[in-house]
Amino acid sequence: MIKLIVGTKGSGKTKAMIDMINDSVKTSKGNVVVVEKGMKLTYEVPNAARLIDLDEYKIAGGEMLYGFVAGLLASNYDITDLYIDGILKVLDHDINRLGVVLDEIAAAAGNSIKVTVTVSADEAALPHDVKKYL
Repeated sequence: MIKLIVGTKGSGKTKAMIDMINDSVKTSKGNVVVVEKGMKLTYEVPNAARLIDLDEYKIAGGEMLYGFVAGLLASNYDITDLYIDGILKVLDHDINRLGVVLDEIAAAAGNSIKVTVTVSADEAALPHDVKKYL
């Protein structure tokens, strides 16, 4: 199950996601994982959540992101919540590739893992295959 937080730069997407992460850490009976490009959330995310920097693993592009997420989910069956901040940065701002990547991540996550993704774009600019996740 994927939920998108969509808005232009500076619209409060990351702040909303941090609030959701804090709630998940308090209520989850499993692991909460946060994936981001760059370590901007180091002091914002509680220690109970696992924060992963995609730059540390040289993740770039949709295929690498999907492979990384699939590996995370395959290696840890206790993940209940997965947060991906700034997915378009990883996709080199290729909004047309976004729908394919979200479909792949949704298939890997199934119905048992809540995936929340921030997308820095105007909602009207989203491709049709992405809007189903709003």
